Amino acid sequence: MRFLVYARIPAEAGNKIFQDPKQGVNSFEQLLDKLKPEAAYFTEEWGNRTMVLVVDLPSVDMMPKIAEPLFQMGAKVEFHPAMVLSDLKKGLQR
Repeated sequence: MRFLVYARIPAEAGNKIFQDPKQGVNSFEQLLDKLKPEAAYFTEEWGNRTMVLVVDLPSVDMMPKIAEPLFQMGAKVEFHPAMVLSDLKKGLQR
């Protein structure tokens, strides 16, 4: 099942991660290598450093694998089910 994962890192926690910008970027690269999202976007949301991941999870018991490393960074994490157009068409035909 495909999810949009929002990880909002408050400014204080983000400042600690990016005290050394190169090390901060490396930590995100390592995380993304481990999680293997379909896509990853970085933005600001409500004053927080925010990462939006698109992940396809074979089962919901994979959620901790995604969430725990983000929690360790001080992030607030949300999972939102998402569909592509073919999923929507299939659902509407039922």
